[in-house]
Amino acid sequence: MVKIAQISCGTDYSGVQKEIEKAARTFGAEIVIPEADLDYIDEAYEKFGFNCASSSLKLMIARAMSIVEGKTDADAVFIATCFRCAEGALVRNEIRRFIQQNTRLPVVTYSFTERTKADELFIRMEALSTIVARKSILAREKQEGLTLGIDSGSTTTKVVLMEDNEVIGTGWLPTTDVLGSAEKGIEEALAGTGYTIKDLDGIGVTGYGRLTIGKHYGADLIQEELSVNSKGAVFLADHQKGEATVLDIGGMDNKVITVNDGIPDNFTMGGICAGASWRFLDITARRLGVEIDELGSLAMKADYEKAMLNSYCIVFGIHDLVTALAAGVSREDAAAAACHSVAEQVYEQQLQEIDVREPLIQVGGTSLIEGLVKAVSDILGGIDVIVPPYSQHIGAVGAALLVSGMKDISEG
Repeated sequence: MVKIAQISCGTDYSGVQKEIEKAARTFGAEIVIPEADLDYIDEAYEKFGFNCASSSLKLMIARAMSIVEGKTDADAVFIATCFRCAEGALVRNEIRRFIQQNTRLPVVTYSFTERTKADELFIRMEALSTIVARKSILAREKQEGLTLGIDSGSTTTKVVLMEDNEVIGTGWLPTTDVLGSAEKGIEEALAGTGYTIKDLDGIGVTGYGRLTIGKHYGADLIQEELSVNSKGAVFLADHQKGEATVLDIGGMDNKVITVNDGIPDNFTMGGICAGASWRFLDITARRLGVEIDELGSLAMKADYEKAMLNSYCIVFGIHDLVTALAAGVSREDAAAAACHSVAEQVYEQQLQEIDVREPLIQVGGTSLIEGLVKAVSDILGGIDVIVPPYSQHIGAVGAALLVSGMKDISEG
């Protein structure tokens, strides 16, 4: 059983603790609480060297030290504090950095509310469990045989057919009926290849609809998108060795994942508003009278500072957009401002929660919006951002790659 060490503050008082444990059990994991007596708390706090007023946060620091010093047996770490606590957010990030610098354990950080439910934690617990239990598969660097990857996302369904390390067919369409969209995507991916679904050596599925699709097609691999997307990203960017950061600005949530030698070791996902998503950019494009794939080139011609938009709310953001256009701001400047607005929120809400490691690999459908890619680079001080080929099919590529490793395990 995978042991996930929990370092948190306030989960018992808020009623969230039972939800955390429920989410972990769903994926065959066990929550363990690092022990620390009073003397050890004082000793660990002094060693850590970060001043905080709360005794509960000092206990968090001691529990982190217990993991680093080998006093607690753990396979992964879950760090959580209440979203209302500013000091908790600072300590949470310092502990995350401390554990990553001194261990090779995968870590996830989370800011909870009193209404947090287990289903909101599922993908995080699933990813932690997957990284531990399927490390040999995640280390896989090449695809073999004929495999199909399906990524059933909140906005689009992507399908990729791979044969011996090459993409030979793709499908891409809006997600409406989950199974119907998958079926059409499979037809698109197989078209013109000479293969049928009966020729496949394996099917891998990820995304929001993975359980439904996986059950329907008898998939060999059904896996959450955090580990799958990171694998697809480093594979397509030809960066499976060394460190990297993967950014996926999606239709409903965003994912930022740090990777070391192809294995994810820290990730954050979510966001407080659709103002930092594909949805905001789609609405912006419609208001400007262009297709979403034209928005990026429009933004590249302009200056975002001429049309400042609210980056924290899709409603206020669109209100700012309409007001700016009415005041005479050009469509180009408005497009640039929209891209910058999304990049700014992704930075403030997620990229600051991790230590960005170069190169930054941007994936997902929004990676094709060149104005957004430039905005992300600008927000991060002008670093190079890699957009690999088939970046919009990243989850499907990762699923097709990883499922080819399932055959080795079954035969072994």
